[in-house]
Amino acid sequence: MKTVTLAFGTRPEAIKMAPVYRALAGRAGLRVRVLLTGQHRQQLEQALAVFEVPADRDLEVMTERQRLPDLFGRIVPAAARALAELESDYVLVHGDTLTTFAVAWAAFLEGVPVGHVEAGLRSGRLDEPFPEEANRRLTDVLTDLALAPTPTAAANLRAEGHDPERIVVTGQTGIDAVRFAAARGRLPADLPPGPYVTVTLHRRENWPLLAELAAALARVARAHPEFTFVYPVHKNPVVREAVRPALADQPNFVLLEPLEFSEMAALLAASELIVTDSGGLQEEGAALGVPVVVARNVTERPEGLAAGALRLGGNDPEKLARAVNELLCDPDQRARMAAAPNPFGDGRAGGRVADAVAWRLGLGPRPADWAPSPEAGPDAG
Repeated sequence: MKTVTLAFGTRPEAIKMAPVYRALAGRAGLRVRVLLTGQHRQQLEQALAVFEVPADRDLEVMTERQRLPDLFGRIVPAAARALAELESDYVLVHGDTLTTFAVAWAAFLEGVPVGHVEAGLRSGRLDEPFPEEANRRLTDVLTDLALAPTPTAAANLRAEGHDPERIVVTGQTGIDAVRFAAARGRLPADLPPGPYVTVTLHRRENWPLLAELAAALARVARAHPEFTFVYPVHKNPVVREAVRPALADQPNFVLLEPLEFSEMAALLAASELIVTDSGGLQEEGAALGVPVVVARNVTERPEGLAAGALRLGGNDPEKLARAVNELLCDPDQRARMAAAPNPFGDGRAGGRVADAVAWRLGLGPRPADWAPSPEAGPDAG
């Protein structure tokens, strides 16, 4: 019996690792353990509850207004001890958080092979998104198995010299998760009538601009009273202190606490437009057939731009406002974006990750790489 430890610490990681947990838990010869760092707390617990994922260990590293160097210094030794105590034969990390790199580094120092789910994403700029671009690049250097979500991500890894045999294209596990949740979720209670524009802003590189970005979106909302803007505000006090003053008095801008994931998935599916600096919501919008304006200057998900499902709005407040306003004024453009092919996954990525891990542990053959269909619509891969 081989023990595979899934390590993560934030809500997005939990959401995207849940399909992996479910697929691994059903395989003979594998014991699955879940190690949490607790980088997020309440939001993490909500996501785990939706997918019924149990936690075997929680490092509880979260502190108020924590500095990233301090957080890294807490995670590495605690994760190294936990991996040893859980008798881990293999470790899976996800994406690009500080937990991802810190746990991968701890596993590397302990001599435990690491698989990286969502490997190979690249924005082309080390400082955008910050610090996520550096986290994922550094993690990929340490991995035994690079689980790339798309052929583009796999090509990035090959260009950097990674062993092609140890790069497996799986599709994006977040697509598995959002379809599961959207089919079961309901809109938040007492939400005003739509049509909805869902907004999320929280990235560190946007922190200096958050108040201005929020004010710009408030102006767009005033110009479009026919839309209800819904913003589940991140728990980080830096985000809350910046955006609430700019948006609190705008009547068609609804500020919510972070939503449980099935509610969030239902809100996304019911939206006419998503405005976000998140990475995962870019993929989720494409999978659900909802146009996305990306409030960043670059994206590590160029497949969505090429397919026509995403549009870069930038993080200049006036530029972002123009991009959002243009789409709200033009239902035909929104319809074209909504009908764009989904380049990110087919809802079966978790199973491919499980197959790839089993292969590395000598329990099965190497799985075939996934490839998107050029004609696939939002609900297909």
